[in-house]
Amino acid sequence: MKSIKQKFDLTGKVAIVTGSSKGIGLSIARGLAENGAKVVISSRKQDAVDAVADEFNNAGLEAIGIACHIGDTEQRKTLVTKTIERFGQIDILVNNAAINPFYGPLETSNEEVFDKIMNVNVKAPWLLSNLVHPHMKEQGSGSIINIASVEGIHPGFQLGLYSVTKSALIMLTKNQAKEWGRYGIRSNVICPGLIKTKFSEALWSNEKLVAGYTAVVPLKRVAEPEEMAGVVMLLASDAGSYMTGGVYAADGGYLISG
Repeated sequence: MKSIKQKFDLTGKVAIVTGSSKGIGLSIARGLAENGAKVVISSRKQDAVDAVADEFNNAGLEAIGIACHIGDTEQRKTLVTKTIERFGQIDILVNNAAINPFYGPLETSNEEVFDKIMNVNVKAPWLLSNLVHPHMKEQGSGSIINIASVEGIHPGFQLGLYSVTKSALIMLTKNQAKEWGRYGIRSNVICPGLIKTKFSEALWSNEKLVAGYTAVVPLKRVAEPEEMAGVVMLLASDAGSYMTGGVYAADGGYLISG
């Protein structure tokens, strides 16, 4: 029987992390690599992913960079194909890349914005997961980890369309878990609260908003990106082998504050 330390070990595993050149994705990728996984760093620009991969490799970790705009069909296919060509398998997929091109009331947005945010935040994770599915099915195991948001559970901050996409991602996760569990494929979703990243800078740089947020959140602070990596390690590894279809908040208690 493996010890709990051995169960967390990801040596020999291959992970793709989308949107991993910065922010939450970067911290997740670093955690996976430090835990032994071979990691594919992916975001839109090749120079950005190469820089991260070089940094990891120089630190004794194993990583490659494959540029991919996840909203693009051909680039998604290339991401999976190149990963298989290089490593021969895919054990972990972290669907982290997302956009939020609009901040404000629902009625002031438009169809173009709606289509854009749905394409990247919902359609892309669905289709990218479908692309890795045959590889995971063939080996009889795999872990898909979707990064949603507390906004997908509890609305707030005038992020209506973003909230809709994250709620859809939560339900996508549950359906993946239900349909693919028979093949040994697990799918779980993480719902971060407010994290200090470039993506959410419009929120955490607003002093009035942050004051209101920290006043109601039990842990009384905004999170750092590194604080999202631990739960991914659990869900990606054998330590979480019986966990699928779960929705896990890492939000400082935001969802229980009222």
